[in-house]
Amino acid sequence: MDPTSMYIAIAAALLLLILLKMSIRIVRQYEQGVLFRLGRVIGVKMPGLRFIIPVIDRLPLVSLRIVTMPIQSQGIITQDNVSVDISAVAYYRVVDAVKSVVAIENVVAAIDQIAQTTLRKVVGRHSLDQTLSETERINRDIREILDQLTLAWGVEVVMVELKDIQLPDSMKRAMARQAEAEREKRAKIIAAEGEAIAAAALGDASDTMMAHPLALQLRNLQSLVEISVDKNSTVVFPAPLMSTIGELSAFLARENQAATVAAAKPPVKAA
Repeated sequence: MDPTSMYIAIAAALLLLILLKMSIRIVRQYEQGVLFRLGRVIGVKMPGLRFIIPVIDRLPLVSLRIVTMPIQSQGIITQDNVSVDISAVAYYRVVDAVKSVVAIENVVAAIDQIAQTTLRKVVGRHSLDQTLSETERINRDIREILDQLTLAWGVEVVMVELKDIQLPDSMKRAMARQAEAEREKRAKIIAAEGEAIAAAALGDASDTMMAHPLALQLRNLQSLVEISVDKNSTVVFPAPLMSTIGELSAFLARENQAATVAAAKPPVKAA
């Protein structure tokens, strides 16, 4: 073989290898390939080894995995005119590879911008208390609005979560004072309820002691036992107040009766 023929064979082999390399595409398991032929969409290539026509065909690969996209902190004014900084995170995935390539130029940048706008719009409809306490509803509203927009791009928003809510220092102090006042209110209410229950219990106990005088004596003995535990040098013996009052009343009644009888008797004449 002459050198010219050998050079031609080597060039042909190299050209064949180059064309073979340009015609082979590998679509991974989590991807789909959108096949363009002369600028028109021919179809979708599933995972595996795929062949295309060099120069004529183009096969961009689209990932179908869930993408985590942080939504940068947004300065938002709530419905009750409180300025807050809120950041969030969104999870989305491509459900239609053709639409994600044909319908929009850069799906990642588009979702990022529309997510920031939707976050400001949804949070701005709620007051600060609602934003702090109803995060689940806000997350659901943001996701539903994003889904209505992104489904036309072949993208489904799986989840949106508010990640961080930054409040002004003055608002933090005001909320701390409010929480402290709320705790004091609950403490006073609980103390008042306890006093009412104790007063009712004492009333029932006094009725029982009035009906059973020995119950008061037993209570006095219990008080003596409690005092003796402290080893005091002075022992205080509680007088049975109710029985003492009763005995005093009976004594005064007897004295009055005796005085009345003595006054009613005629005087004795001297002999």
